[in-house]
Amino acid sequence: MKTNHYESVVILSASLEETQIDSVIKRIEDQVTSSGGQILNVDKLGRKRLAYQIQRSKSGYYIIHQFEAPRELISKLERNLRLDETVIRYLTIKLEKKDLEQISLLKAQKESAKVANAKVETEKVNDDSAESSDKKD
Repeated sequence: MKTNHYESVVILSASLEETQIDSVIKRIEDQVTSSGGQILNVDKLGRKRLAYQIQRSKSGYYIIHQFEAPRELISKLERNLRLDETVIRYLTIKLEKKDLEQISLLKAQKESAKVANAKVETEKVNDDSAESSDKKD
């Protein structure tokens, strides 16, 4: 069975509590893995203001799932999202090879930026400790 890479953005009702949000995420992950898919990444972007009202809501909780799954799963997943009352809106797209390359490039850039920031912070702490020891003498 051929699998493709997908990205799904789900907007949940902002009035949900953390435990309810986690249960919706777990339900989506379970559906993907039970159908022969594999979750690659889950980003919880948190509560954000919507550009326009959707179902009388002005804000929502954004979640982005990146996963690999057979294409038959998508219709089942979207049907369950459509029936779930906590889901305000959803969108699932198929990621092409160039999209995957772009995502991996962005991840690499973020990781290198984190390493560079950690290095700068370490140097700053070392400089501060050296200055404080000079002042004591």
